[in-house]
Amino acid sequence: MLMKISANTKIAALLKHNMASLDAIIAIHRKFEKLKNPVLRRLMAGRTSIAQAAKIGNVPVRDFFAALVPLGFEPDETEPIRMNNNKGGARPAFFQNLAADKIVSLDVRPLLEKNDDPLQLIMKTIHALPKPHVLKLINSFEPTPLVALLEKKGYISYSEWIDANTVHTYFGLANGNAEPVAIADIESLRDWDGLLEKFQGHMKSIDVRHLKMPMPMHTILEELDLLEDGQALYVYHKRVPVYLIDELKSKKYEYSFKEIGPGEVHLLFWKQ
Repeated sequence: MLMKISANTKIAALLKHNMASLDAIIAIHRKFEKLKNPVLRRLMAGRTSIAQAAKIGNVPVRDFFAALVPLGFEPDETEPIRMNNNKGGARPAFFQNLAADKIVSLDVRPLLEKNDDPLQLIMKTIHALPKPHVLKLINSFEPTPLVALLEKKGYISYSEWIDANTVHTYFGLANGNAEPVAIADIESLRDWDGLLEKFQGHMKSIDVRHLKMPMPMHTILEELDLLEDGQALYVYHKRVPVYLIDELKSKKYEYSFKEIGPGEVHLLFWKQ
């Protein structure tokens, strides 16, 4: 079955329709070889469109279309291209002439190379920033969703490409104040579908929606104690168990969740 695509189609949608598109994209330009890394692929694929990838590789969008047509994709070249404009341009005045002792650098590329998700470390570093310090996040791609979230909370940012594999993104507070970043805000940055794909075939599931308090929390903790390395626990719940999540931080568990509707939340837990 043909899949219609445009310059705005996300890379994740291409991979979901036909995984062979991964090799086709990598063959377009060596810059796309980072998609071989499963963590980078999960972080980038759901957030990067064909047009954005073409800009990263400095190649025409039509090169993507040409590579994808033989795999069952039908290009639509009439749809207007939507691009984020955060990359490049003049550096905002706030970030000019920054003193070196006011910049906190965080290089998350080693974590990504080990297939670790750097999100928790990034948020911890952001929250611990002394004022008026600035965070310089060193990455191999532009963290567009993180930029969008923190700008809504009062941060200003600027990204610059140093080379094909290095992006510096600066975050600072122009007025010294920011709204708190909630759990739901952070989890919105995770690729839920990517996590499900990662743990496919290695998930246990439980339904605690029918249990009275505090049994949901006890049941989840009991099941987590039985988890093996590489396994995840999928939980059907009525709400986000905030107190449980606070406790799990000390037990070195990672988590994500998706709000399905009123009174229904799906959660995923796994060992760090």
